[in-house]
Amino acid sequence: MTATETGTGDTDLGALDVAWDIGALLPTAGDAGVDELLDAATAKATELESARGTIATMDAGTLATFMHGLEEIAELVGRAGNYVHLAFAVDTADPANGARLMRVEERSTQINTKLLFFDLEWAALDDERAEELVRDERLAFARHHLRSQRRYRPHLLSEPEEVILSEKSVTGASAWVRLFEELTASLRVDLDGADLSLEGALSRLQSPDGDERRRAAQAVTASLEPGLRSRGYVFNTLLADKGIDDRLRHFPSWVASRNLANEASDESVQALVDAVQGRYGIAQRWYSLKAQLLGVECIKDYDRMASVAVSDAHIGWNEAKALVLDAYGSFSDEIAHTVQRFFDDSWIDAPVRPGKRGGAFCAYTVPSHHPYLLLNWTSNRRDVLTLAHELGHGVHAYLARPQGVFHQSTPLTLAETASVFGETVTFGRLLEQTEDPNDRLALLAESLEGAIATVFRQIAMNRFEDAVHTERRTAGELSVERFGELWYQEQHAMLGDAVEITDGYRSWWSYIPHFIATPGYVYAYAYGQLLALSVYARYEAQGDSFVPAYLELLRAGGSMAPEELGRIVDCDLADPGFWDAGLDIIQRQLDETEAAARAAGRL
Repeated sequence: MTATETGTGDTDLGALDVAWDIGALLPTAGDAGVDELLDAATAKATELESARGTIATMDAGTLATFMHGLEEIAELVGRAGNYVHLAFAVDTADPANGARLMRVEERSTQINTKLLFFDLEWAALDDERAEELVRDERLAFARHHLRSQRRYRPHLLSEPEEVILSEKSVTGASAWVRLFEELTASLRVDLDGADLSLEGALSRLQSPDGDERRRAAQAVTASLEPGLRSRGYVFNTLLADKGIDDRLRHFPSWVASRNLANEASDESVQALVDAVQGRYGIAQRWYSLKAQLLGVECIKDYDRMASVAVSDAHIGWNEAKALVLDAYGSFSDEIAHTVQRFFDDSWIDAPVRPGKRGGAFCAYTVPSHHPYLLLNWTSNRRDVLTLAHELGHGVHAYLARPQGVFHQSTPLTLAETASVFGETVTFGRLLEQTEDPNDRLALLAESLEGAIATVFRQIAMNRFEDAVHTERRTAGELSVERFGELWYQEQHAMLGDAVEITDGYRSWWSYIPHFIATPGYVYAYAYGQLLALSVYARYEAQGDSFVPAYLELLRAGGSMAPEELGRIVDCDLADPGFWDAGLDIIQRQLDETEAAARAAGRL
């Protein structure tokens, strides 16, 4: 967003000078550094390729040496890949960035193809022999990874088939994903005479002015319309591509591969979905309350994110930084020190710019380096919580670096734990410092709204995904009108009669990147939110004595199964009632918000 889009020329409000320095990912600057990394990775992959046909005969020491070789390759390719992806994210419109990204993806695929034999040969070992090997302490750095890889045995193809799928991927799904990102990044919104990015226009939906929200929604809908069929075609193509992959790999449902990657059973995920759907009344009750706070009989879809604050204050970058550092410092000095490095060492890119990818994310990069955060700063209070959220990811990534490439990252189902926890700590700190009843109401409403969007809206989006994947496989290609019908159907199921869904909203599925790049991802937000709320409840109950267990959880990364990681902080993820306990916390937040509304004289 430009200074004009934030409504100010102030550099601090737009965070205009907050840009990351990604050059340190490379040994030498520019394309030469990228090629140097990939050349080294190619040479190492060629060396390891000589082990083809010998995995079954390796002892633990030889296998450990081989795994360290894979680790080295992952570091080299990871540095090159992250550099080009991060450069592309901040400027998708630059053809040079796109060309470099494609070249790195092609070379990375060639490297991975050389090593496909390992997964197949490792999967072919009998269980007793495989378990004997991974129990050896020399393989502790890759133990959980090696065990997890064997879960894919029923879904692996022959090596020639795997090679073909790998080689074709760069011109298949990944190419369509890149096209979608470029199409959405180029969207411009004509609103009240201003030329805004999509992010800038969507931020206007938080305005306390109902007429401004309506105009913003109409302008967003108008901007989505010209390319709607193109984005629908991309989505259809990727739906078909995934259907083919799932059929060839014998996955029983569209979401089964995602569940396997998340180390979650199909049954446990369905239990989560059922639990949230069974409590849709919480979301409907909130939106009915919000209608009263906004002074209308029934809110519309574009009113859902409207601020209930009596003033619409902007928050500058430096004020937000101080708030977040104070919040993290109130919990742990060690974590606060890590957070400080993100600000001091240029690990964040914050301003909205033309061509920049929308949303926010944390890139873990590689264990030998450090994470980076991408934001689209629009200077509202919600951005402060987004900053705290992404910093939670960053802290998790940073503290888990000693686990190495095989164990630094968690499954998606636990990936939101630290981010939501950090956001909740920041919210709690903000609330402590807020005495005015109207300001307290606004904070409570924003927190509750975030939880509802993360849990209920994401499950509604999961149900939309389920509907479109199922229909694409049973009835064929979907029209954009049919996408809109299914989107409306699942949104209405969640919102009920508490929200009026306008006709324009039926096309808003078409800019959401998760449907495109990571099918099945969205339920992990609900999973992570409910888990993080439960973890935070334990912190509230135990105080400072809880901090060591929480730090242990973060440092563990993905070195254990999710249920084992949950036990570190006394959470039983196998308990079917676990999700209801998290939903009870959200319901209590709603009760507190209603009480605050009464205290502020708004009800």
